[in-house]
Amino acid sequence: MANGSLQRFLGGSPLSVLVKLIFLSILVGAIMAFLGITPLGLVDGIVDFIRRVIGRGFEAVREVGQWLLYGAVIVVPVWLIVRLFGRR
Repeated sequence: MANGSLQRFLGGSPLSVLVKLIFLSILVGAIMAFLGITPLGLVDGIVDFIRRVIGRGFEAVREVGQWLLYGAVIVVPVWLIVRLFGRR
């Protein structure tokens, strides 16, 4: 890979991307520590969620659909406002 291709793939110079990733990793790690979330606990939670979805069948599908609607009530209007007024 040529240097330009690598920079294009990474989204910047390798050193600046590394510094950004280190900063974001520290920030996310601090937030997770503050909330008492561990990587293993997060993976366990995801696995438990998938097991519950499989175990509960259509009830779980309905529940996820509700989450989708609840989130869309907030996300879609915010997205629309950002799209309308963000790039002027």
